[in-house]
Amino acid sequence: MKRLARSLARIFAAALLLAPAFSQAIAQPTAETAAPPAGVRVLADQPYGPDPRQRMDVYLPPNPQQGAPVLVMVHGGAWMFGDKAAASVVSQKVEHWVRGQGFILVSVSYRFVPQVDVMQQAQDVARAVATAQASAPSWGGDAGRFVLMGHSAGAHLVALLSASPSIARQQGARPWLGTVALDSAALDTAALMQRRHMPFYDRVFGSDPAFWRSVSPTDTLAPGAPPMLLVCSTQRRDGSCTQARQFATRITATGGRAEVAPEDLSHAQINAELGLPGAYTTAVDAFIRSLPKASGRS
Repeated sequence: MKRLARSLARIFAAALLLAPAFSQAIAQPTAETAAPPAGVRVLADQPYGPDPRQRMDVYLPPNPQQGAPVLVMVHGGAWMFGDKAAASVVSQKVEHWVRGQGFILVSVSYRFVPQVDVMQQAQDVARAVATAQASAPSWGGDAGRFVLMGHSAGAHLVALLSASPSIARQQGARPWLGTVALDSAALDTAALMQRRHMPFYDRVFGSDPAFWRSVSPTDTLAPGAPPMLLVCSTQRRDGSCTQARQFATRITATGGRAEVAPEDLSHAQINAELGLPGAYTTAVDAFIRSLPKASGRS
């Protein structure tokens, strides 16, 4: 019995090593909720649709100035879990961009699989962006200075919207300046589903190859995509950096701009440590500052 238990423990540990996104997902329901830094005001649970999950938290800087840039953050959690207010999602980002640079940060929640499918999740995010753009002037923000960011499943969703801007347009969203995708291993969803993968992907993406392609940033990539920064963990073993490089090559082949930022951080650290002082945050800052009109006050 002890030998069986040890074998099962090794199998489980190996599974989590192969799919850090899944380990992050199962940790999300107990994630600590972030308290905003001093001076930052939070407009919690702003609705962008009728469902209780169609909500967003808006973090306003201590000294708001009209026309502030807006960073939209989409949490991860294997498309089935997650919390827009989790400390790992917002704490350091709010401290760095909102308190430090005068950005407005909008943290978005969305409906989960199996209540909806992945395309409907992307539509939720697009609808949130459209609502935030319409509301931005009342917050002191500029609807023309939006940057999208997402981690894990959220990285896939913002990459999908960026690859196929028509999804966002159909929900009323206007173009945004650029996108930061934090460690997605589903940028080529169809290829992912056709090779060995963790079972939870089957629950998320199903068995229809046509659907895989419809929610694959690689397969839906259209000319005119906004600039993208594709951050990937070199510690992963499931092809995050390989997919990021391949996707970047496809983007540049269409005349677009894409940069890959490999980081020697775990999947969870890529999210939680962004905003801390160091080379990683500096690289993301440099990308955002390179976007026309995106820079904050510093």
